[in-house]
Amino acid sequence: MESIVKLQDIIDSSRRIVFFGGAGVSTESGIPDFRSTDGLYNMQYKYPPEMILSHDFFMSNPQEFYRFYRDKLIVPGIEPNVAHLKLAELERAGKLQAVVTQNIDDLHYRAGSRQVYELHGTTSAYTCLRCRRHYGIECLEQQDTVPHCSCGGLIKPDVVLYGESLRGDVLEGAISAIASADTLIIAGTSLTVYPAAGLVEYFGGDNLVLINRDATPMDRRADLVIHDKVGRVLEQIKVN
Repeated sequence: MESIVKLQDIIDSSRRIVFFGGAGVSTESGIPDFRSTDGLYNMQYKYPPEMILSHDFFMSNPQEFYRFYRDKLIVPGIEPNVAHLKLAELERAGKLQAVVTQNIDDLHYRAGSRQVYELHGTTSAYTCLRCRRHYGIECLEQQDTVPHCSCGGLIKPDVVLYGESLRGDVLEGAISAIASADTLIIAGTSLTVYPAAGLVEYFGGDNLVLINRDATPMDRRADLVIHDKVGRVLEQIKVN
């Protein structure tokens, strides 16, 4: 396939690749895409998902928030797929400098990637809003409904909810990585969620690659566009 050959050439000639990924990277692990036609945002609930996943709703109705959160955002038995594993391999080879992800599933870390900027946080970490004590996901397993700290404080997932700002250190790290990249590979994202999607504007390197099932607003600016599944594309790449 000509596009795969071109992608291989770009990767072979690059030294500072940054990968910017969205939901399409994790759908092949069995995690639903929120914004697809059969995704989370198109399902019917008592409250709209955008409302439930907001800071105000969490603070005012944590029981309903956690019922939804446990049911829809915690997906048991998921494992990194070929895309996650290939990116970790590229990092170990010194090709990939960083992964910037909109996903909250922690699969890049589990695949072996170490320089990962999780723009929207992670479902693997939790913080007490009163004493700031940190917890792992086991806090959900130890309490049936709304998890509380030993100090009595409400425990919140380290996920960026609607109405909350992205973490400054994560945002700065992602911008720095993208700005210094010679190749930016954008994959599995429609580039419609801001401010995350706006980060690609910091890229000024040599090669902009887009891998996505559907067309995106950035297609016309890319040096290479591949409309396919992310894993199907990356599994064909050889790491030299």
